Amino acid sequence: MTTSIDVVGGSTDSPYALTHLDALESEAVHIFREVAGEFERPVILFSGGKDSIVMLHLALKAFAPAAVPFSLLHVDTGHNFPEVIEYRDSTVSQHNLRLHVASVQEYIDAGTLRERPDGTRNPLQTVPLTEAIQQHRFDAVFGGGRRDEEKARAKERVFSLRDEFSQWDPRRQRPELWQLYNGRHAPGEHVRVFPLSNWTELDVWQYIQREKIELPQIYFAHEREVFARDGMWLTAGDWGGPKDDESVETRLIRYRTVGDMSCTGAVDSDATTLDAVIAEIAASRLTERGATRADDKLSEAAMEDRKREGYF
Repeated sequence: MTTSIDVVGGSTDSPYALTHLDALESEAVHIFREVAGEFERPVILFSGGKDSIVMLHLALKAFAPAAVPFSLLHVDTGHNFPEVIEYRDSTVSQHNLRLHVASVQEYIDAGTLRERPDGTRNPLQTVPLTEAIQQHRFDAVFGGGRRDEEKARAKERVFSLRDEFSQWDPRRQRPELWQLYNGRHAPGEHVRVFPLSNWTELDVWQYIQREKIELPQIYFAHEREVFARDGMWLTAGDWGGPKDDESVETRLIRYRTVGDMSCTGAVDSDATTLDAVIAEIAASRLTERGATRADDKLSEAAMEDRKREGYF
């Protein structure tokens, strides 16, 4: 006699069937707990973007009812969207978390970094990030990178070893058979950890819908003053845009990904609900970074070059 067990969100055809979201969630929770057992000073990169929001949600689940045993780290370019920074701060307060902020502006003021001619600060994040890791002696750093975003990220393992200079060498990638993760590292080295590696953009949005996770409203269609540059709609602001020959107009747009205002483009959209956003993404043939991130268009290997230097 077979007893049928109803799994929430799963199928009753098999007594132990899980949906693909259940499987992805289980894998991510396992990764968080594995890091907690292997490392001494882990930290979660948290920007207030959707991937880091989902990552924090998974961490909260992994250790509930206890508190998350990691602090958060954000590299603030000074050109972040105000809505996202507001969300970041309210989330930290809500869950009583500790947040470390590495400021690009402070490095510019000190003369350590120089503004780029194009005004974008996204490539300038590497030095503040790597120095914050060294200063706080973080030995595991969680990031929200996914393999479907960009070809360089598709090369990386869930546990990605970085040397004492925070640099990434693809030749030092370790096998990860049967979800066995090798966190061994020498003094001064650390491991970047990607719990969402096997997720897609659509998975992230379906999980947000299922878990009823709140997001900054920037991810949904809203009217905003933007201008056209390099085939993208950029937000007008004091970061250096628009130029004299670039006209500002009000359009109904939303953001698929959120980074520095100077390099993150919006997409024309009337998707104001989760159902509409999910339908829009399902029909898209461009990745979110391929469609809206100017910093990935600098060269064919732009992301990989930055990762080798210490970027996520």
